[in-house]
Amino acid sequence: MNTADWISLSLTPGLGVTGLWRLINHFKSPGAVLAASRKQLLQIPGIRESQIAGLFSGGNGHRGAEELQRLKVRGGSAISYENPLYPKQLKELADPPPVLYILGDPHLLVTPSVAIVGSRAATAYGRRVSFSLAENLALRGLTVVSGLALGVDAESHRGALHGRGKTVAVLGCGVDIVYPRQNQSLYNNIIKAGLLVSEYPLGTKPDGFRFPARNRIISGLSSGVVVVEAAKKSGSLITAQIGLDIGREVFAVPGQVDSFKSEGTHWLLQQGAKLVQNVDDILVELEHLDLSPQVHEPKLEENDFEIDPDALALLKFIEPYPQLRDTLIEMSGESPARVSELLLFLELEGLVEMLPGDQVRKNKI
Repeated sequence: MNTADWISLSLTPGLGVTGLWRLINHFKSPGAVLAASRKQLLQIPGIRESQIAGLFSGGNGHRGAEELQRLKVRGGSAISYENPLYPKQLKELADPPPVLYILGDPHLLVTPSVAIVGSRAATAYGRRVSFSLAENLALRGLTVVSGLALGVDAESHRGALHGRGKTVAVLGCGVDIVYPRQNQSLYNNIIKAGLLVSEYPLGTKPDGFRFPARNRIISGLSSGVVVVEAAKKSGSLITAQIGLDIGREVFAVPGQVDSFKSEGTHWLLQQGAKLVQNVDDILVELEHLDLSPQVHEPKLEENDFEIDPDALALLKFIEPYPQLRDTLIEMSGESPARVSELLLFLELEGLVEMLPGDQVRKNKI
């Protein structure tokens, strides 16, 4: 196994993943490709001169060793296609990445995993559901895979870490690049307790065209793909479609019928995706996986006290859908000041969620 050769070949300018696999399928190893003559390479169907020109530029054979050294300095490593830690599920892709660049725990690549994806501009509902599902999946022994984007992705990673479980973030840039910058703290936490993965070498910028390719890895690493919120045309639906193509279970979380943020998930449900109301809806479809539930002491609450009877009475008027504060004042008969006091209490207890526009809704208890 020569990881440096795999890297050198994958970094050949103009070759691309498809061209690389054509050469590997013919010559059987990256070392044999690197040692082949120009004439031998051009005899391979589908290989053009422009794809192999980079193989004969000065220093191509040293690129792999140089990249490995750069990774070592960063505390990372590389896993080639023939490495035992390379996930078998990822090999089911039509164009699997020849090399995975990683920061964190490489053993998470071969653990039972579920992907959670969705809108970057997620609603409060989408963020809350993503966090909760990820936390409960982690508690049941599943690794949560997502893409470290804002919104659903970020909340999924946070939920898994909060459940004292593991999470894998698949990047559309080098593992040394924090993108988006708002996720710097989350990025650091994942390195400590999870895994960052990319098919791109260090320093690769997060260009837009890289993210659809990133999505195939998210699907490939996972036994199932959960879509929480997605527009009708979105990267999340691409991830779900790739999952279907390689035999993964696809799940969708329903939203409000008039929410354009859930048009994509509702379309998936119409196409036969599994409807998710809670984590058990996912687990029942993945019962074949060998799971080891996370066991830890329940979190102790410092402020464990009785709920005010007036707060409980107000809670009965609050629905799971947004309501105006004025409506609650009218229904409860309490003064505006008292309702504000009770809502603050209920929010601190996690029983309700305050929304823009002076609205409130009940959280699932």
